[in-house]
Amino acid sequence: MLGIERFGTQTAAHANSAFQGASVEPLVTTPPAAECEICVVVPVRDEAEHLVATLNALAHQIDLQGKPLHYSRYEIILLANNCCDDSAAIARKFAQQHSSLALHVVEMTLSKPEAYIGKVRRILMHEAYRRLMSIGRKRGIIASTDGDTRVAPTWIAATIQEITHGADAVGGRIITDRAERSYLEPYARLCHLREVGYRYLLSELETYLDPEPCECWPRHYQHYGASLAVTAQMYARVGGMPAVRTPEDVAFYQALVRVDARFRHSPAVKVITSARQTGRAKNGLANQLREWAVMGHQHQPFIVESAAISEQRLQARRKLRMLWMRSRIHQQLNKYEIAQCAHEWKVSLSWLTEELSHSPTFGLLLERTKEKTVELERDAYQEISQAIADLRLRLSSLRKAVTHLNSLEQVKPILIFPQSSQMPQVRIS
Repeated sequence: MLGIERFGTQTAAHANSAFQGASVEPLVTTPPAAECEICVVVPVRDEAEHLVATLNALAHQIDLQGKPLHYSRYEIILLANNCCDDSAAIARKFAQQHSSLALHVVEMTLSKPEAYIGKVRRILMHEAYRRLMSIGRKRGIIASTDGDTRVAPTWIAATIQEITHGADAVGGRIITDRAERSYLEPYARLCHLREVGYRYLLSELETYLDPEPCECWPRHYQHYGASLAVTAQMYARVGGMPAVRTPEDVAFYQALVRVDARFRHSPAVKVITSARQTGRAKNGLANQLREWAVMGHQHQPFIVESAAISEQRLQARRKLRMLWMRSRIHQQLNKYEIAQCAHEWKVSLSWLTEELSHSPTFGLLLERTKEKTVELERDAYQEISQAIADLRLRLSSLRKAVTHLNSLEQVKPILIFPQSSQMPQVRIS
């Protein structure tokens, strides 16, 4: 199914008008298949080198039993904006060669101040929402990837499975291309690998001390645009992709957390992305790789939050979560417990008492509490290799304790109350 659309600057601005209540001209006029479960969006700008591999991966999806995924179950909207190479022509040729695939190629020229990834991804996700809702798919899935990224063969099927199991949104595991990674400067490559290990260890620590709703081990830590999915229903609830330049994916994740969305960092959902050092987003992976390379030249250490402070932060978050949970079910809160929690977060007792009474979600309470908290002292940080060693030591004892209890079931999130008009449905650990 071939869909090719072209829009100029004026139409592009119109297409990205306010999410709620606006009359927006569709990017794609061909209606989606009635069986469509997931709309994949791909922002593209000068990706001629990677684009065929990106589209090939999307065109050869299989289900979890290894059978080809029927093309009627998903569609792809590719938006080539402000390209100076042959990206759009490559995408059109691919669509012609795969006529059964619902690949809609949109060309767009945005004005220079608006030609940034946050804007483009927002335009695409708004369109995906519109199309899914046009066929009544409230739990239909908006899935984002990038033009330099190859999704795994089961990327779509694994995402659908996570949503079917109750997730509102899914972050996929993003792995850098091994061949491209080998060309990185040694210090940049070392920093990248160490950060991956450090973040994984932190995720495991979180699973033991304060697991998020809808999370369990194994899991990962990423929630970025190269592999990010959300139900249409939840997309509407958070007001759509935030209107920020970059990192728009992080801002969107924060919006989901704010409303206590059930977010799953799924290890079953995987993509491989470019490890290039010349990227399209100011705060993207390419920029981080360049910064690490500069740090290597200047002999700067890679400093992160210390393992001890990370544990304190998670313990404090759990105490705050449990107080909020009890306030939601109208349990009497102990003033001493609130005072202790306020002291740990360095906020006033009166302020925290008020917030516990009025915060409709834990995510919002946590965000507001963090805003009140002062920055960490200098001694709260340490060199990343030491932080990794400390985390491994701490996790070793936690794993033994869990083995003694025979399973991780002891730390799984629990449902605290049924849905009602007064209280949101939230699962709290």
